[in-house]
Amino acid sequence: MDQCLHILRLFRVGVGPSSSHTLGPWKAADEFAKVLRQKVAQKNGNIQRIEVHLYGSLAKTGRGHGTDKAVVWGLSGLDPEISTRAERADCLELMNSGAIAPSNVACLPKADVLFHHDESLDYHPNGMRFSAFDSEGSLILEQIRFSVGGGIVAKATGERIQSLWSLNLLGVNTAADAVRLAESEGSAFHEWLWAQEVRRVGSDVLDLYVDKIWSTMRRCMQSGLAGEGTLPGGLGVVRRARGLFRFLCGSLDLDHTVTASGDAYGDLWGKLVRRGWSFSEVNDWVACLALAVNEENASFGRVVTAPTNGAAGVIPAVLAYGCFLGGGVRQEQVRDFLVTAAFVGHLFREKATISAAQGGCQAEIGVASSMAAAGLATCLGATAAQSMVAAEIAMEHHLGMTCDPVGGLVQVPCIERNTMGAIKAIAAAQLALRSNPGEARVSLDDVIHTMWTTAQDMDAKYKETAEGGLAVRIPVNLVEC
Repeated sequence: MDQCLHILRLFRVGVGPSSSHTLGPWKAADEFAKVLRQKVAQKNGNIQRIEVHLYGSLAKTGRGHGTDKAVVWGLSGLDPEISTRAERADCLELMNSGAIAPSNVACLPKADVLFHHDESLDYHPNGMRFSAFDSEGSLILEQIRFSVGGGIVAKATGERIQSLWSLNLLGVNTAADAVRLAESEGSAFHEWLWAQEVRRVGSDVLDLYVDKIWSTMRRCMQSGLAGEGTLPGGLGVVRRARGLFRFLCGSLDLDHTVTASGDAYGDLWGKLVRRGWSFSEVNDWVACLALAVNEENASFGRVVTAPTNGAAGVIPAVLAYGCFLGGGVRQEQVRDFLVTAAFVGHLFREKATISAAQGGCQAEIGVASSMAAAGLATCLGATAAQSMVAAEIAMEHHLGMTCDPVGGLVQVPCIERNTMGAIKAIAAAQLALRSNPGEARVSLDDVIHTMWTTAQDMDAKYKETAEGGLAVRIPVNLVEC
């Protein structure tokens, strides 16, 4: 279903910890395996060996992100949206025996997934090359792909990476274009955006997709609130969401809602919405929920890219604030929030980047905060222009944020940054609602352009390479995830 979507396709269900380094390579490997199976079947050939070469940022932080495991899962035909932790564990056990699929072809990641730390491919720092050989050592098939952020996989054509879809299909090229079009048609911005989506796939398909995305986000928060212990990878990062949740519950009977299964997931949200929270408590709840998502993400849990895995906690936390913690968002407005947020995310994807390997953390947490601010402002009655002001304010105060993950893991400082991005988004939305867009000196289009030029000026060691900043300051003793 999501293959038919346009704007909302930015939100994808997948597995952590990284949309660029885990989910993207997983999907690229799955695509390669499918083409390889067809090719071998047509020629009745045989496959002796598969090599996967990882370059640039994928190589430098790939082990911490589980990239080697992700490509094995992809080659094995596992679906990141529905595969369980148990299935993935079984696959890795099979991998170690050298009997991994596809088509009973051995792919030994410790020998055949190669990390090229000092080499990058043209076009994008997240490059990978898949090669399959027959028993005589002859090349059967080769593909070069790039993981460009948000779980999106692209290939190079000519002198550029092929874009998978474009906002030009909406007849817009900038935020200013969209505002003008919505106003000229006399529609609320979110209604205009939704109508564009409906024309492509129909309202029933969109409603189901929004329900799936919002349900997955809620379940991810709930699972994160139940998690205890330390995160994998060797940093010894202690999960905090559970402890903060217990503190916030106080005398409320909420704790059971994160350990029960099935329909009990609804208990937590229903009780939250009936309780009045102080400003301090709201801050704590937003932080708690953002932490919960990204602790799940760091544990190879199921999350929604929003727009990436590393920034996956911002939008769910802001949406939960809006729907359950007195933020003024009705449940039926979730689709308005998501479609507005997705539009902003696409502007950044097309005009700049949503990949930390290209733009630093401003491209992930910054974009997520900008998306959330626009979505929240829209649901609170903002005009199209005010929603774009909200997006601009949120990103303006993330400009220049580097990506320097300690040990190459999506943990420090990534998890806490989601809490900051969520709080900034709420503040930006509120400020935009009290603002006159005509008086704004900086537009969203201006800040997107500035983010991209800042990304290009940023030293490579601050772009998800673990070669600068906190990554070289904090001593680590990593173990394989």
